[in-house]
Amino acid sequence: MTSALRNIIYNCKQATFLIEKRLAGKITAAETLQLHVHLAGCSVCKIYQQQSILINQVFIGFNDNDFKLDQAFKKTLTEKIKKEINKN
Repeated sequence: MTSALRNIIYNCKQATFLIEKRLAGKITAAETLQLHVHLAGCSVCKIYQQQSILINQVFIGFNDNDFKLDQAFKKTLTEKIKKEINKN
């Protein structure tokens, strides 16, 4: 098996990136092929794709202004994220 093929088959990070890129716009023919090959063997990414599509459908029609977070919440969330990152 070639290195390029192995990278496509075993790279879930790239697959999820392509799933989101496709939902946000267009992906190239080569990227479509890569994603198709990966999804043929990865049930986890198939589920991720289904969930991502569902999430996008739920939020269609909302304006960006509908999702503003207040500063206190942002600060608390940032602190929690930093704490989790620094655990290891």
